[in-house]
Amino acid sequence: MPTLDLTASSVELTRALCDIPSVSDDETSLADAIYAAVSAYPHLDVERDGDTIIARTSLGRAQRVAIAGHIDTVPINDNLPTREVEEDGQAYLWGRGTVDMKGGVAVQLKLAAELNDPRVDLTWIWYDHEEVDSARNALTRLVASRPEVFQADFAILGEPSNGHIEGGCNGTLRAVVRTHGVRAHSARSWIGENAIHKAAPILTRLAEYRPRNIEVDGLVYREGLNAVAIRGGVAGNVIPDLCAVEVNYRFAPKRSGEEAAAHVREVFAGFDVEIVDIAPGARPGLDAPLAQEFLAAVGAEPRPKYGWTDVARFSELGVPAVNFGPGDPHLAHHDNERVAVAQILAVEEGLRAWLTAR
Repeated sequence: MPTLDLTASSVELTRALCDIPSVSDDETSLADAIYAAVSAYPHLDVERDGDTIIARTSLGRAQRVAIAGHIDTVPINDNLPTREVEEDGQAYLWGRGTVDMKGGVAVQLKLAAELNDPRVDLTWIWYDHEEVDSARNALTRLVASRPEVFQADFAILGEPSNGHIEGGCNGTLRAVVRTHGVRAHSARSWIGENAIHKAAPILTRLAEYRPRNIEVDGLVYREGLNAVAIRGGVAGNVIPDLCAVEVNYRFAPKRSGEEAAAHVREVFAGFDVEIVDIAPGARPGLDAPLAQEFLAAVGAEPRPKYGWTDVARFSELGVPAVNFGPGDPHLAHHDNERVAVAQILAVEEGLRAWLTAR
């Protein structure tokens, strides 16, 4: 079984985490290593739920903060093992997971081991299956079966945010828009109806769609509606009778999931629309006292989170939550994924300073 040394630097720990592959559905080896490593620290009450590791302090503090990070990655594409690279005079750690989000997990693991006397009680959560459908996310299971895990006054997700605080997140919705036709031999195409040709108006509506910028609690979220897949065809000599365009809608946290679904159906009025996955967004939550203290300690202007993150799960339970982690979100899932070494260290120092301030 691979092992982790939580006394190593957060940069070395990032590299060690990344070099234990943990593509979604294959997180067990990394979960084993995390569980063994944090179980060695007596100030933490550690338990395991599937491939999710939960570690708590029980110091009787007046407030509790939950800090979470997912341990899975998208598929590897010749970008492991990790290596150190230099770009424009700056040192980076390159490889799958460095940005999304093992740099953030490394910082969390190091601080979980180190901080035996924090100013607040802490619940650390390292969880599986974030990079797949919302229904398979480990936090979906835990919210339903063990909501007490999420009891906190404030939450931080270690998602890549370039070392800035990103409040809330956009919601995300996937829909399949279908057209139907009649099969025929392509030599006698006039006998059939081509479902792929009927999809042209769907693509036209997407091309002409103008996403909105929506202000929510002082932060401006940019929406987006895009085709992400198209499927159709039977054989090289058959007129297709079905075409399906998969659409992804990123919507500001001002909209509910129901409102987002209604908007998509309105855009594609007249077509067969099926909503296949939806995860509502989260309002910024920056007006909470602990959030204000955290903002002051880190000393940066908050930004909106355009992507969906699990801050939404905490928000749904009434826990204000923000994103704070190393890594440029633009490089998440990129084949050239890499994180600035200085950013890992800065995020570590920012969290440590806030959690130990008296």
